[in-house]
This record gives sequence, structure tokens and C-alpha cells, in this order.
Amino acid sequence: MGAVRDSLAGFWLQAVRTARLIIGVPDYDTYVQHMRSKHPGQPVMSYPEFFDERMRARYKSGGGRCC
Repeated sequence: MGAVRDSLAGFWLQAVRTARLIIGVPDYDTYVQHMRSKHPGQPVMSYPEFFDERMRARYKSGGGRCC
């Protein structure tokens, strides 16, 4: 039964990551892994900081238009 649960948990994590990428929210765990391996001397943003920065980068159109 544990193998089925582990398999479902792995599937769920991958589904969540895929959904986040589809809607444009990058994966925080991937960011942390990248920062630790490629930029070890730099601070790592917290999840709220990371999320806010990604949303600003995505929606920084400079204007308030909706269409």
C-alpha cells in the first residue's frame, strides 16, 4: 500500500508543478536548488518574496489596461 501512496504523491507533486508552469508561476523548489548550486554566496528569497517578484515580473506592463 505504501508504494501506491508514494506513486500517487509523486504524481500529485508533478501535476502541481505542471499546473503552476501552465499558469506562469515558477517552481520555488527549483529556484532554491538553482540558487544554492549556481549562486551559493547570494541570499535566497523566501517563498512570499519569490512569488511577489515573479508576479511583478509577469504583469509589469507599465499601465493599468485590462486588454
